[in-house]
Amino acid sequence: MFVKDYMSTSPITIPVDTPVLEALNTMRKRKIHQLPVMNRGKLAGLITELELLTVTPSPASTLSVFEMNYLLSKMTVKDVLVKEPVTVEPSCTIEEAALKMREHGIRCLLVVEDDQLKGIITQTDVFDALIRIFGLHKAGVRLVLEMENKVGALADVLQVVKEYGLNVLGVACREKEDNTVQVMLRLRAAGVDDLINDLTARGIRVLYSN
Repeated sequence: MFVKDYMSTSPITIPVDTPVLEALNTMRKRKIHQLPVMNRGKLAGLITELELLTVTPSPASTLSVFEMNYLLSKMTVKDVLVKEPVTVEPSCTIEEAALKMREHGIRCLLVVEDDQLKGIITQTDVFDALIRIFGLHKAGVRLVLEMENKVGALADVLQVVKEYGLNVLGVACREKEDNTVQVMLRLRAAGVDDLINDLTARGIRVLYSN
């Protein structure tokens, strides 16, 4: 799963001389929280809703309406944009993109290749990708197994599943500190009672089935 498969390839952009209030109105109208900022066809930075709300006066401001309007009319996104936003290439994996967002505490990544803006990927896009990876959008049965963390453990489980002629829609693994591993399987099946009994007989604990 790569960023290029889930990014928005035609993100809404604004020029650097866009007034702050206009940028904020664009976000609210389009129901988005960030906008790439361009300068003569090149990426100049990123502006987010949070930055814009930070520079706009609060209702508790002592400024008059005329003073506020005057100040805001003079302020453009160039004054508050993030000049060096975190970027990734289209070939970046979804998990790497998620890690970058988590490490930097941000909600989106600009996708850049050869110094050209190719798209934008947001937290929502990453969630959509994970839903597809785990096969959650497809009907099936979800199993959570626990077994010894050893070479070939997952292969052994998948071999058993294959023997029952079941298609695997999604797989996820989580290592634990007690030398065990938990495996989530999503299978295209209506019932898996026989499979569960077989796995249990082989020493594989079935923690959850639905």
